[in-house]
Amino acid sequence: MSGTGEADAPVLEYSIAEPNHLGVICGLGFGLLDAALMLPMSFPGKRAAILGAFLDRFAIGFLICVADLPLAGWLAGLVIALLVSVPSAVIAKAYAPIPGTGAVGGIIIGIIRAKFAR
Repeated sequence: MSGTGEADAPVLEYSIAEPNHLGVICGLGFGLLDAALMLPMSFPGKRAAILGAFLDRFAIGFLICVADLPLAGWLAGLVIALLVSVPSAVIAKAYAPIPGTGAVGGIIIGIIRAKFAR
């Protein structure tokens, strides 16, 4: 309570440094980027593949930011990205591009997490 007799309004704080918030931002960014890279391609089941790629990349961005592994940021990002990407690569029989883009994105997001997350 303040000295004026009025109830203090609750303060809602938003910080990009919160791992959950940073994870959503990184996940959305990585997911949208990967989906955009797939748009010019032509292949059967394109809509499902783009949705699957978006969700896969969103999971990578989110998990890197919320996981607290005892590794350097870039290495934690690489490990998580490969763990999430390899099953999709096996299913799609795309052994280089899926883990490759996952690894690059994972390293970048790992660096971002190390720099900005609390």
